[in-house]
Amino acid sequence: MSESTQELRRGFGRLTVLGVILVVAGLVGLVYTAAATLTSMLLFGWLLLIGGAVGLLHAVQARGTNFFWLGVVVAALNIAAGVVIITKPEAAAEALTMFAALLFLTGGVFRLVGSAVVRGPQFGWTLIQGAFDLLLGILVLASWPSSSKYVIGTFFALALLFDGLGLIATGYGGRRVVGMVSDAMDAEANEPGTAAPGTAAPGTAAPGTTKPVQPE
Repeated sequence: MSESTQELRRGFGRLTVLGVILVVAGLVGLVYTAAATLTSMLLFGWLLLIGGAVGLLHAVQARGTNFFWLGVVVAALNIAAGVVIITKPEAAAEALTMFAALLFLTGGVFRLVGSAVVRGPQFGWTLIQGAFDLLLGILVLASWPSSSKYVIGTFFALALLFDGLGLIATGYGGRRVVGMVSDAMDAEANEPGTAAPGTAAPGTAAPGTTKPVQPE
């Protein structure tokens, strides 16, 4: 097995290990949804804060251009939002849960109305999606603000779970493909009657040489 093949197998193996870690984190998040909600909000706040600081640094470096003040305003808003989310993650989770519920409600209504008006080939599937979104939005709003303790955490844990499963499938499938290609190449190299690269098969002249003529 060549060095490049081994490196590919190790890379796909690392993807599989990362996928397992994400799956475990997703399962833990589904069990402890309140902790997952708090963790996701703190992570979101720190991402906003770091992104705002980086954006402010870029705006300062680009001072004198037409986009300087726009960059400063956007960076300041990101920093302010990050500070608010980090200092008050419960209130931020409540606001984000309300926003998500409103998105589900409006999306469900639009899907239901659109499927009833258009009646395209995906009429049934669109109708089911719209009804599910509408029902989910109503359930989240009916138990708000207590629903904010588990809604965001559940979505975050499910995202980790499905991302981990995707990485596991990619890593396992990639290792299998690399192994199959490597075995096929080894079998072809060891097959009788095939010459190794740079050598000539028995009874044939090597490339670039002329077989001597036997005297009569």
